[in-house]
Amino acid sequence: MERWSSPIGFILAAIGAAVGIGNIWRFFAVLGQNGGGAYQIPYFIAVFVFALPLMILEIAIGRRFRGTVVSAFGAVRPKFRIIG
Repeated sequence: MERWSSPIGFILAAIGAAVGIGNIWRFFAVLGQNGGGAYQIPYFIAVFVFALPLMILEIAIGRRFRGTVVSAFGAVRPKFRIIG
């Protein structure tokens, strides 16, 4: 069972997620109002080809090594610590 290290960490993560989701919704609304709907096609291609696999990789490595992103990438290979 996973636990947050502190209540303030959870609160900050929840606020960050809510702000991020709000920005995503607003981005597409403004894009549609200003006639930039064609931009959504390469945007979604980039999300599904690059962002989603990298997010899954980051979560999998974090679960496997049970540490922060920096320490997990460093455990894979010390040179990868910079990527984390």
